[in-house]
Amino acid sequence: MSEDGGRLVLAATPMGDVGDASQRLRDALATAEVIAAEDTRRTRSLAKALDITITGRVVSFYDHVETARIPQLLDEIEAGHTVLLVTDAGMPSVSDPGYRMVAACVERDLPITCLPGPSAVTTALALSGLPMERFCFDGFAPRKSGQRREWFRTLTTEPRAVVFFEAPHRLADCLADATAVLGGDRRAAVCRELTKTYEEVVRGTLAELADWAVTGARGEITVVLAGAAPRSADPAGLVDEVEALVATGIRLKDACAQISADTGASRRELYDAVLAARTD
Repeated sequence: MSEDGGRLVLAATPMGDVGDASQRLRDALATAEVIAAEDTRRTRSLAKALDITITGRVVSFYDHVETARIPQLLDEIEAGHTVLLVTDAGMPSVSDPGYRMVAACVERDLPITCLPGPSAVTTALALSGLPMERFCFDGFAPRKSGQRREWFRTLTTEPRAVVFFEAPHRLADCLADATAVLGGDRRAAVCRELTKTYEEVVRGTLAELADWAVTGARGEITVVLAGAAPRSADPAGLVDEVEALVATGIRLKDACAQISADTGASRRELYDAVLAARTD
């Protein structure tokens, strides 16, 4: 039993290089009464690689058993035990099991702490070479092309860098959809196998990355998409954008309203600018 009472401990695990394991993670693996692991075999392999003997009970904690396991783990914490929650790589709860367990502990007012460490999101951002003072994380890109293109449309004017995960066999189609919706000049970086032997970061425009991905990419993929460049609020400079929307079947009035909402330009002045351009 823990001397300081029961608690949930979320621990980041190495993405590839076991040398990234913190001393706090090593201590927790050796002393926790219960280890809830996304993959029990990988957790035992990690402990072996770190030359650590696990003394607690190891239970599986992956998507399909997460809900059923939570009541048992809550009971363990209330009994005064430390429950260590780890996933295959990186930080629990970030596109991995964990947040439901955290929410359940919050609801019961049980202690929670976190052992920080490796994260594919922040590692990819740091390596991307793109402006990242502000960023957002969007999990995995939608699997189907139609849904994916609709998702990319929501990022057309997103000023923050966007980080997302993608499966290697869908990467080429994903980047092709991004190019079609966002334009080939938008910059991005594809990071694969971060911290592993064959780590690779490919930087360029979406068009360049889409061409590169056609040959195939393997491993764990994290994509960083540059934020959209600030758009002009000058009505005359937005005429082409309005006309592009009109060409898709949108009424001129509605197209002006949409561009106005995106840029802050006056809707009335946009409308007048389009009419003036058409009479020139």
